[in-house]
Amino acid sequence: MDEVRAGRPCPICEAPMYRRHCKYVCPQHGVIFDCADPFN
Repeated sequence: MDEVRAGRPCPICEAPMYRRHCKYVCPQHGVIFDCADPFN
């Protein structure tokens, strides 16, 4: 699986997010940002 620790915290719970393909995934809240988001 293409999953890498992204180094940025979840804006909801501050947990370290993972980058999976083109998405930032929080272990608690799921996908937070993806490539379509203008604030990446």
